[in-house]
Amino acid sequence: MTKHSGHGPLGEKVNYPNQYDPSCLHPISRKQGRDGLGIDATMPLPFAGVDIWNAYELSWLNESGKPQVACAEFRFPADSPNIIESKSLKLYLNSFNQSRFRDASAVQQTLAEDLSAASGAVVQASVFTPDRWGEAYQIAKPEGECLDDLDINPFCYAPNAELLEVSGDAVYSEILYSHLLRSRCPVTSQPDWASLEIRYRGTKINREQLLAYIVSFREHDEFHEHCVERIFSDISRRCEPESLAVYARYTRRGGLDINPWRSSDPVFDPPNSRGVRQ
Repeated sequence: MTKHSGHGPLGEKVNYPNQYDPSCLHPISRKQGRDGLGIDATMPLPFAGVDIWNAYELSWLNESGKPQVACAEFRFPADSPNIIESKSLKLYLNSFNQSRFRDASAVQQTLAEDLSAASGAVVQASVFTPDRWGEAYQIAKPEGECLDDLDINPFCYAPNAELLEVSGDAVYSEILYSHLLRSRCPVTSQPDWASLEIRYRGTKINREQLLAYIVSFREHDEFHEHCVERIFSDISRRCEPESLAVYARYTRRGGLDINPWRSSDPVFDPPNSRGVRQ
């Protein structure tokens, strides 16, 4: 496997900071992944989108030194120049553990400022204290029809857009999902598991071929965000839908889950409903 260049602390032995340290954050340019998809960095993006991160291991000290715990949600816009390497974000969040903050609002403001600076765009940060967990984290299954019971015989485990086909010429509007998306970290080769939701309007997409295409990512090395952009780009080019949205809910690792959403419709605001595996 070819190691991803400039990957920061991912895959390396590091010392965990015990005091607040925003320098832990390691940005990675989105350009490298998009160049491989033929997305011209000088032109408007062919999609709108956001990367929704959930952090389940957030803690700090109040001004009296008493530990506080919370969960947090971060929304990184897809047009930000950088993604944040996930282990560096974990190190950054752990740097709050022995640092004193006035209250949860002060923590939220600090998170928003630091993540915005590192990603190069305005990041929305929300901190949920335990009294808000019930309202903030509801488990829900994906919308639409599940593809996973279809009878297929996969033969390809590297992304293959040629698998995608349309059926007939009638226009359909449907939501399909699968729990069978698996890719690998481009640095460590550890597996990344996700449930994938696809909304489209256009010529009907062959469902068996779509499922085979999703399965074809099984041995592919790429960051979550780039995988979703690849799926959006491949379906757009091969099936030419009138509208398309792709949403992946990746399982948690190290107290973090990452959920990229890409859409031809910039108005739709994706819900942040936890999957059972998250």
